[in-house]
Amino acid sequence: MTSASGETRGAPTVVPPGERGALRIADRVVAKVAAQAAREALGPLPKDAVPPHATVVTRQDTARVRVHLELDYPSDIGARCAAVRRHVVERVGALVDMDVREVAVHVERLHPAQTQGRA
Repeated sequence: MTSASGETRGAPTVVPPGERGALRIADRVVAKVAAQAAREALGPLPKDAVPPHATVVTRQDTARVRVHLELDYPSDIGARCAAVRRHVVERVGALVDMDVREVAVHVERLHPAQTQGRA
């Protein structure tokens, strides 16, 4: 096939996958995935609790996550925070293919369990 200038065109050049470009996932998207993962790990929340939210800082293919949440009390706070950390690492890694180097869990508020004798 010839072009308007008379030059012959060859087959299109195949560019190797590593040189085609890059996919950039916004920090706010990773934060939404992390917050959803925290909700999944916690299960049902106390009735007046604010759902977990997250902030994320990404660099290349790694992320550092900060999750803010509210828990019922009494409960094993350490075990619940550890479950959130594990689940956030797993879900962010699986869904956005990022290595999560750090998950800081901030418990913003504890909701005491209602006792039956109180009005």
